[in-house]
Amino acid sequence: MTSHLQARLRVLWPALLCLGVGFVVWQGWGNATRGYIDSASVFYWLGFQWINPPSETEHGWLILGLSLWLFWRNARQEAVAPNAAQPGLAFAAMTAGLGLHVLGYAVQQTRISVVAALVFLWGVAVLAGGRRWGRAAAFPLAFMIFALPLNVLDTAGFWLRLWVIEASRAIAHWSGIEVVRNGTQLFAPDGAYQYDVAAACSGVRSLMALTALSLLVGYLNFRAWWLRALILVLSFPFTYVGNVARITAIIFAAEWFGEGAGVLVHEWAGFIVFVIVLGLVLATTSLLRRWLPGAVAMDGEQHHSFWSPPADAAPSRGRWVLVGVLLMGVGVVVLVRRLDRIPVRTDAGIFLTADGSAPVELPAFIGADWIGRRAEVTAVEREILPPDTGYSRRNYVALHQPGQQVFLSIVLSGRDRSSIHRPELCVAGQGWTITGRGREAFTVPGQPGATIPVTVLRIEHENGGRKFPALLAYWFVSSNRVVATHWERMVFGAWDRLRHGRADRWAYVLMQTGAVDGETAAMERMQEIVAGTIPHFQKTPPGDLTEDGAD
Repeated sequence: MTSHLQARLRVLWPALLCLGVGFVVWQGWGNATRGYIDSASVFYWLGFQWINPPSETEHGWLILGLSLWLFWRNARQEAVAPNAAQPGLAFAAMTAGLGLHVLGYAVQQTRISVVAALVFLWGVAVLAGGRRWGRAAAFPLAFMIFALPLNVLDTAGFWLRLWVIEASRAIAHWSGIEVVRNGTQLFAPDGAYQYDVAAACSGVRSLMALTALSLLVGYLNFRAWWLRALILVLSFPFTYVGNVARITAIIFAAEWFGEGAGVLVHEWAGFIVFVIVLGLVLATTSLLRRWLPGAVAMDGEQHHSFWSPPADAAPSRGRWVLVGVLLMGVGVVVLVRRLDRIPVRTDAGIFLTADGSAPVELPAFIGADWIGRRAEVTAVEREILPPDTGYSRRNYVALHQPGQQVFLSIVLSGRDRSSIHRPELCVAGQGWTITGRGREAFTVPGQPGATIPVTVLRIEHENGGRKFPALLAYWFVSSNRVVATHWERMVFGAWDRLRHGRADRWAYVLMQTGAVDGETAAMERMQEIVAGTIPHFQKTPPGDLTEDGAD
């Protein structure tokens, strides 16, 4: 082994061992949620998202490849004189990464742990290559954020879908085409064609990939960060424009050449969005390069060796960083193992069975008007949800009019927060289309002025060429709170784990009924079921209690 290589290894080995410590932590204790992906490894969790079509994150592999290339490119072009060693900064970054991971593990948010791993990895890069590698790795690691599945885009996608549909309808009207809009559907008045603009056409599936591509174009073309940020921000309206063009093209094709032509355009419409967005991004970039030549990234920059040790690198300082990271890694493992043993709160905001494993059984009769038939939990639900998840559900049928039914389901979480999820996931998976949503309230019998806040989804499905509308209402209950949205539950649940050091049990209550006879009648049916059942299963009063009441 040459003396030159030996000198490099003396500097590199502390960083490589720190990388090993991080790998052990995130591999063995990286994922706190086991409801859908039963693995302790954050790497397996993320890789599964990249190969799972419903996650809509299959571009993650491309982001990973681009990030590795960007780091190699930056490390060869980054000229930092002198290339100073920064062991203190490296240690601080790795400490922050481990601490952020503990936070993500405590609140059972694996995405936070993934970001924590990226912060830790940046610290390793600084320790190995000094200031030069730190600067070279900053953007590629931040770019990896685009490889994360972001559920918040589901909500954004719903509104984006409505805006795209409305804009496409307006353009068609201006062109003399009398297309009719009904929720997320567009159809001809004479029935010549009909399309349901599903979530796949809303632009969300392309939004993350196109935004990442736009940011990459800005990064490679400009040195000024404000110009890179401008290209990133412009990608959002560009994506909207692309998807409006997509839906409008389908309408025009169907109007001029029949429904078959519209279907053909739909199959190739993804390329329309890509071409439009990329074309607008490249055109904007070209104009900015012409107007602001001083901000353009230098072409043909001098290339350096991929890695050369910092001029003032001392192996002894790297060893001290390694010792500190090793001790912290052991501490993180001990801490997360204690978090795994957080006691699940025995009580809940609903009444439980004698052994406390499930919600109390719902009443079989509501007065003389409704009879409740048991509804079994499907094998798929039992397979994907944690085994300590509890269920209670009935399908209530009106005795005087059997065609009127209200489905009532209660799902009780166990240790893992993923026992309860956003209802929108199941609705889409069962073939329903969400056409609208809002916030309503049910009154509570025996409590004048008290109401239960609920989220109401307007949904519909097609059967035999006919559309059947329905309403779905849901809310979440803990021992001290009743909230209407998934995000409120997530925030309060995380706070309870951090503040009180316990896993509070949440119940997810869902009601669904047909709305063929109108939404007013459907809401009245659900209100009647609430009035007849809520005294039997829910004990938490509406609204939030104080911290004293929570304890």
